Amino acid sequence: MKRGKRYQECEKLVDSSKIYTAKEALEIIQKMPKAKFDETLELHVRLGVDSKQADQQVRGTVVLPNGTGKTKRVLVFAKGDKAKEAETAGADFVGAEELVPKIEKENWFDYDVIVATPDMMGIIGRLGRVLGPKGLMPNPKSGTVTMDVTKAINEIKSGKVEYRLDKTNIIHLGFGKVSFGADKLLENYETIMDAIIKAKPAAAKGQYIKSIAITTSMGPSLYIG
Repeated sequence: MKRGKRYQECEKLVDSSKIYTAKEALEIIQKMPKAKFDETLELHVRLGVDSKQADQQVRGTVVLPNGTGKTKRVLVFAKGDKAKEAETAGADFVGAEELVPKIEKENWFDYDVIVATPDMMGIIGRLGRVLGPKGLMPNPKSGTVTMDVTKAINEIKSGKVEYRLDKTNIIHLGFGKVSFGADKLLENYETIMDAIIKAKPAAAKGQYIKSIAITTSMGPSLYIG
């Protein structure tokens, strides 16, 4: 596959046989020719676990110290006082049963995260086959099923991200924008890696972190050691 001129210029700055420190990799990315938009930094961490085993799942959330550079739109399923609280806290959309047909029949997905109070989960359960494949199902482990909707909304808006293992035992995650600069991106990177290391399952044997790669949305990969 032939790559564009900008990609080839970026590639010249990368030694594909070298394992970089995170700081070195992020400094190289800052020197790369810029795209026409502010690219997202992507982190890909391959783990020495088996995602098919329930006791080897790796999943959690972490608030990035410098945010993600993207303002997330939050939909809250709640009623009464909790719905009012969600509106006050800055939720983009708030509702209950009336949203089910809108999501099911109108394919309404103008939001990035769903937060729900526990009493709403019976209603949301009906949307599992629609929300599940998109990774939008609220989950107590990710802090999106909670009575403290204010805290959940504030954390999401300030840069909370969820990390989770895919079927190939890799965690894929965006952790900031190129415009943040190397220092802020390094803080975000270290925060995520600390969380992933602490989330190591007791059942995981052997080498836990198999490989780490950083890339921009449209750039080459740099491997971290």
